[in-house]
This record gives sequence, C-alpha cells and structure tokens, in this order.
Amino acid sequence: MADLEGDVAMGWADAPGWVALVFSAGALWVSLRVQKDGKRAADVAEATLARQVAADEEAARPRVELRLEHEEKDAYRLRNDGTASARNIVFKDEELPYVFGLRGGEEVSLERGEAVAFLMAGSIPPQLFARWDGQDEWVPVRIPPKR
Repeated sequence: MADLEGDVAMGWADAPGWVALVFSAGALWVSLRVQKDGKRAADVAEATLARQVAADEEAARPRVELRLEHEEKDAYRLRNDGTASARNIVFKDEELPYVFGLRGGEEVSLERGEAVAFLMAGSIPPQLFARWDGQDEWVPVRIPPKR
C-alpha cells in the first residue's frame, strides 16, 4: 500500500510538469501557425506591390491617342493627343468612306499634339480603325458628328 501511495503522490507531483509540457506544445503549434500565416501575408503583400508597380509603369508608358475633330462640311482633323509619336498611321480600307483623303497620301505620322487635315465624305461610319508602327492591333477612332 505504501508503494501505491508513493506512485500516486509521484503522479500528482509530476502533474504541473505535464501541464507545462502540454501548454508548451500548444504554444509551439500556435507559433508555427502564426509564422506560416505571416509568411503568407508577406507573400500576398509582395505580389500586390509587384502588381501596383507594374500598373504604375504601364500608366506612365508613353501612348498614342488619336482623335478626330470635325472642322466644317467635309473637313476633319486627325489629332494625336497622346504622349508618344504615331509613325506611319494607316486606316483599315474596308471602313473608309467613299471620299477619304489625308494630306500627303494615305499614310501619315503625327508627333504628340500634332494634327493633320483631311477630307471625308460619303457614308461616314461611326468610327475608323487605325494602326501605326508598334501598334499591331487595329484601334477604333470615333468620328464625331458634323457640327
């Protein structure tokens, strides 16, 4: 019986140690989870920053912005309101009205802020499609109504 009491007493004496071990294991588990979540949050923040930098660089990149203005009767102006030059601007033939004449031929270049006069008459579509050096896809250019 004395041995049994000693074993029970010994078990109760070790209880704080076992409780401390359980709490330590729990704290270690929580610490590892927090570290993993912190790394995930850092990865997300880094990816977000990279996307923002890429968007800022894209927004700052020089661009061509072609705009048509109606002058009078069949006279129009093609203006480059962008921040980059447009070299060798051409228009999609299928979309052109019956009468379409740019100054200097069917191909023109415009520096930023520069404009060129041209004539356009006949059945005028709501937009023309243009492209220029460095712009492989056709870009729609809205035709304003006559004043």
